Amino acid sequence: MNASYFSYKDIYIEEKKKVLEVNILPEKFCNFDCVFCPIGRSQNKTDVHKSFNGTDSSLIELESKINILNPDLVFINSKGEALLNDRIDDIIDFIKTKGKSVRLFSNGYLLGKDKYMSIANKCDEVVGEIKVLSEEDFQKLQRPIEGYTLAEYISNMATFRRQYSGEFIFEITVIKGYSDDLGSIEKLKNIIRKISPDKIIVAKISDKRFERKFGITDEKLEEISKTLLGT
Repeated sequence: MNASYFSYKDIYIEEKKKVLEVNILPEKFCNFDCVFCPIGRSQNKTDVHKSFNGTDSSLIELESKINILNPDLVFINSKGEALLNDRIDDIIDFIKTKGKSVRLFSNGYLLGKDKYMSIANKCDEVVGEIKVLSEEDFQKLQRPIEGYTLAEYISNMATFRRQYSGEFIFEITVIKGYSDDLGSIEKLKNIIRKISPDKIIVAKISDKRFERKFGITDEKLEEISKTLLGT
């Protein structure tokens, strides 16, 4: 039997729900190669499905975790883009058969593609994200697959949201010097209007390796959050 390659965070409580967070990739597979990625450089930069040995034994381990921990929500949050696991369909279906809600974290670019859209539609919650707001910064800092554009990135999430019946969560990470000025805040407001998410999370770079160069203060984060969330 192949060993399991899934990995887990300790179960935690979020809005009175027990959350089990699972990574379903054995190493980083992503369509981006962000300079501030806490996982490191993308050795496997791709946007096509990949097959991994050990998924069946990984599902057995996941079943055991679910049975023992009894979470309310299983959060698929992976090393890179979880949609690239060619068994993600089966993984989501399996979690649902256990009577658990599923949240999927995606960078959001693939959500506008039919194949990946239909997979994400199975989830109760989907998280998409944005970090920078100009084409130049997108190419320079997020280093996507050749041919990707920021406009298509935003459009893909908007397209997904329009047809999705679950909760779409939009995570905005504010980057010092790139998305923390007044002009950026106005751009973000326009993007929020275009995507029309159910919930918005405003975050900052918190990884110690990148905090000095890209991180904003807690005060700045609170100020921008209030502006974007209208509170």
